[in-house]
Amino acid sequence: MSANTFRAPGPISCTVSRAARELGLKRSEFDIAVRLGRIRTVPDEGGGGDRRVERAEIDRLRSQDGFPDALRERVRAVGTVEGAALMNIPAGRFTRLARLGMLVPVHHYLNRYRAVVWLYPAEELRAFTSAAEHAHLLKGRTPETLRGQLQAGVDLRARNWRGRHLGFLLRQADGPWARSGALAAFLAPGDIADAVKDPYERAHLNRFRPAPPGRVAPGSPSAHLAERIMTARDSDETEWLRGELARTVGEARALSPAPRPAVRSAARRPLPAARPIAPMARTVTRPNDAGKRSGSPSASPTGGPGHHRQRPARGLRAWLRRGPRAALEPVRV
Repeated sequence: MSANTFRAPGPISCTVSRAARELGLKRSEFDIAVRLGRIRTVPDEGGGGDRRVERAEIDRLRSQDGFPDALRERVRAVGTVEGAALMNIPAGRFTRLARLGMLVPVHHYLNRYRAVVWLYPAEELRAFTSAAEHAHLLKGRTPETLRGQLQAGVDLRARNWRGRHLGFLLRQADGPWARSGALAAFLAPGDIADAVKDPYERAHLNRFRPAPPGRVAPGSPSAHLAERIMTARDSDETEWLRGELARTVGEARALSPAPRPAVRSAARRPLPAARPIAPMARTVTRPNDAGKRSGSPSASPTGGPGHHRQRPARGLRAWLRRGPRAALEPVRV
């Protein structure tokens, strides 16, 4: 073999499924690690739309101390019961702290009873417990102001999750249209129409609008729940998203306007002129002498039962076979 043979370099990135296997993580743990920023991903240069993980990022994580247990612990997410045990507080107090927005969920799913289960980063729960300023929230009576909010029905879990997920989408956005699509993902269609008046820009914006996270079947209860949680409900949150969407769309419009249908500037093609139709040759028939006979049933002009078509003479038949040119020739009968 020649010494100058070209050898293709090895792959510098891999799919997220392969990266999860090499890092010893489940796919759900890998997704949470990406949302928390523990694992960096890059866009697929092949245009597939999925994210990829560079080989250098995998080597960096594998070289850390305590791999893979340390990495798995940093990306672990727990529910209400496990989180309360981790913070050494009752589950009811844990739920109240989460409803007040002090504990921010990172993921959610629908259990078999169609109830929303929120998951929280275990690392953040340990940090909240160790902070001295939170000691009065973990033990003793809940402050009066916070109890008043709970009685009023305050529940900021979905809103806080949207804020975290929006930050994740904006970090992955590549370009102003992608950032606009990330903002539009949390608005209802009516709010998007109010912020973006141009229908062509809205159609272009939908190409960059990410779907709710999770692998759920379209039209299923889980899909409807994910869409409801993804959509902003509070008026102040909606107004902020609409303002940011209008601003980012303006930036995107200045850099790369949305595509529009081409305007047809060519003149209308004229229709072809009508051509006159050549006149038909006059038909010459032999006079029917039988019609002059009176009292004969065969003389009926209406073509009754006794009517018989009279066959033209031989010369006339030959003239008819020659066609219209024969109109100028004498007829021999």
